[in-house]
Amino acid sequence: MSAAPRYIHHVNFPTTDPDRTAEWYSKVFGMKRIMPKSNTRVVLMTRGNFDLHFTPVEEMERMAPYHFAVEVDDWDDFLTHLQELGIRHTRPVRRPENQSRFCYIHDPDHTMIELVHHAKRPN
Repeated sequence: MSAAPRYIHHVNFPTTDPDRTAEWYSKVFGMKRIMPKSNTRVVLMTRGNFDLHFTPVEEMERMAPYHFAVEVDDWDDFLTHLQELGIRHTRPVRRPENQSRFCYIHDPDHTMIELVHHAKRPN
C-alpha cells in the first residue's frame, strides 16, 4: 500500500445551466453525462480517464484567473474541432523549452480551460 495519491478523480465547478453545460462538454471534449441514481443535482460528466462535476448555482461568481487544463493528443485537430464548433480560443503560445503549446477557451459559464499539447511528453 502507498500513501501517495494515484490521481485527481474529479473537480467540481459551478454551472448556471446544467443541461447547457452537459451538452457543451459533450461536444467539446467528448464527455458523457452520467445520470446519478441518487437525488443529487450535481451534473456528473466523464471521459473515462477524467471526470468533471458541476453544481447548479443561481448566479455565477467570477472565477478568473482560476482554471483547469486539458492535455490534447493532436493540437491542430483539436483547434480545427473548436473552429467547427464556433468556439473561440486565445492566441496559441509555444514553449520551446518543453516542446508544448497552450491556449485558453471558456465554457458557457466562463470557466477558463487551458488546452495543452506536449509534442514529446513521456508516458
